[in-house]
Amino acid sequence: MAKWTRLFRIVTVVSSISIFTYWFIKKSAVAFVDNSVGLQVINKLPQALDFYLLNVNKIDNTTKLEPKHVGKIRPEYYRVEYLKMDKSDEYWIVGYLGKKNLVYFSQHSVPNKNIDQIVEVQNYINQSMKLSDAAKKQIDAYNYENTKLGIWITLDFLLLFLNLVLLLKKNNKN
Repeated sequence: MAKWTRLFRIVTVVSSISIFTYWFIKKSAVAFVDNSVGLQVINKLPQALDFYLLNVNKIDNTTKLEPKHVGKIRPEYYRVEYLKMDKSDEYWIVGYLGKKNLVYFSQHSVPNKNIDQIVEVQNYINQSMKLSDAAKKQIDAYNYENTKLGIWITLDFLLLFLNLVLLLKKNNKN
């Protein structure tokens, strides 16, 4: 029975390591997308802002918002993101100062999907309170899901580490 348990543990550890390796490579690969629109977000404000991008997809008369974390952009710096605009012709940019303080919201249309977009954030503006509230709810849900995923990944790594230690532990029976 001990040999079967050890074999099961070896198979579990090897498969877990290979799944996590694939997942990390997939998540950390640069997000170049074929037939995408390049978006450059430039922060001209005196403070660093944490930017989110919401792609507004319209499928069968329903609107679905797909959030993406652009990152924290320092003053006079920029980030480039690539948007898949197959089912969309609009995106929103949301900027946070701190964790919960929404200070920037803008709505942008993409009339020509062959031309890359440049957005310079030069002032604190909220173009639409109604849309920014919807965006804030979507971003909160996105952050909650990412936090939940982070907790599960941490627990999975803990189990993987424990199984690896138990595999490599020498049997000290005399």
